[in-house]
Amino acid sequence: MANGTIAFDTLSTSGQIDGVARSIDTDFLLNGSSKAWLQHNTSHEIQDSFNFTSITDGGTGITNDATFTNVLASDNYAISGLAGSTSNDDGFWAILAMATTDFNVRCRTHNGNLNDSNNASLKVHGELA
Repeated sequence: MANGTIAFDTLSTSGQIDGVARSIDTDFLLNGSSKAWLQHNTSHEIQDSFNFTSITDGGTGITNDATFTNVLASDNYAISGLAGSTSNDDGFWAILAMATTDFNVRCRTHNGNLNDSNNASLKVHGELA
């Protein structure tokens, strides 16, 4: 079986669902979509993910070595996420280190205490290598 290549600059639809034809530039799809995402629990077990091989529990509130399956082109990518709390306290992420292969983050409460997050979600936008 031979493998081939399909090349195109714009994806188009005939609008079969609602009758309205639409198109999108493939550069937008390539550069605008999330390159990796994950959701983990308080035990740092990945519940679901895309483009992550593993994470390491570095202690209370610490997620170390969130490792990508496919590395990024540089360490100039964006990380965003939400952190549910195990108590009645808000959670937020602080980024510690970013590399093309992985990153480290801390989850803190609004008063600055480290806190293991329940249903923690992180996503990455950047360019794949």
